[in-house]
Amino acid sequence: MKLRDDRRALHEIPELDRSLPETFAYLENALAGLNCRLFSPAAGSLCAWLDFGKEDAIAFRADCDGLPIAEKTGKPYASRHPGRMHACGHDGHMAIVLELARRLGEKRELPHNVLLVFQSGEETTGGARDICETGVFREYRVQAIFGLHLWPGLETGVIASRPRELMARSSEVNVDICGKSAHIAKAAEGVDALEAGTEFYRKAMEMERKLPSNIYRLLKFGKFESGTVRNALSAHTRMEGSLRAFQDEIFEDLVDGLRKIGRELEAKYGCAVDIHFSDGYPAVMNPENLAQRVGRICPFRLLESPSMTAEDFSWYQKTLPGMFFFLGLGDVPALHTDTFDFDEGILKAGADFFETLAERFQ
Repeated sequence: MKLRDDRRALHEIPELDRSLPETFAYLENALAGLNCRLFSPAAGSLCAWLDFGKEDAIAFRADCDGLPIAEKTGKPYASRHPGRMHACGHDGHMAIVLELARRLGEKRELPHNVLLVFQSGEETTGGARDICETGVFREYRVQAIFGLHLWPGLETGVIASRPRELMARSSEVNVDICGKSAHIAKAAEGVDALEAGTEFYRKAMEMERKLPSNIYRLLKFGKFESGTVRNALSAHTRMEGSLRAFQDEIFEDLVDGLRKIGRELEAKYGCAVDIHFSDGYPAVMNPENLAQRVGRICPFRLLESPSMTAEDFSWYQKTLPGMFFFLGLGDVPALHTDTFDFDEGILKAGADFFETLAERFQ
């Protein structure tokens, strides 16, 4: 079964970020004998163009990069690259789109031309954005793009999605509070960065919890470090966390709220508060009209709530209509863990779904 063979071969050669020479060599070799034209619109990308003589096209995307994780599955097809692993299912995503290429390459008629997009950098710097900036989708008159992610915990073989919010806009939040150390016996001579930090945390949590419950968002801190010894005021507090939301206005309101808290604490304690937000990815927001069109020809399970994880497929949606799906893996280890693995038989459901979209999407 080529789906399984492709997945296992790609699983053995995980590469990181934008440097995927073995991976792209495998993809090029697999696509070379098919009825498609290969080209690279941006560094770290590969596209396959299937021309059916139509006026416009639709696209399907697969991300290709792995993670810096030492694999511990013990499988015969485990990673041959020490400290690297396909622990997020990108090997499966590539196998699905390769299978789609084989199936479409045998067809004589489709309602659209088809562009297959293989990209690097999803786990790091967002390779999708670079591809969008080349203008390739405008050049090839792509009307819509589709992608999916293998999803542990979702029933095996189920395709699921939802209109509007699916995956969150994400930003790392780093807070540095600088005070002045002094012996606790002379606390009045110092500025307590630990006290300021605990107040920052409390106010940040209160601010986030005041938002209505029907607004999907997340603000959490997983790391808090302050001080050096028990009998001296802390001169520095460091907090590291994550801010996630779907609507840009909600995200920006939370950012502004955190900055306001920082200014208030500077005035109250005489400390310095620096807050840094990483760029992150936009939210994956499935257009309602596109979800309706897809649902009429390819029924999918409707998710009750979105995921608070992030995905750079969102950059495509900033450029053209796009819809993202989850493909259920059932009860398997979590993504980004060193024992992540799955039954490759599930991949056929993804290839079947994409093939139906290619044949029937109007």
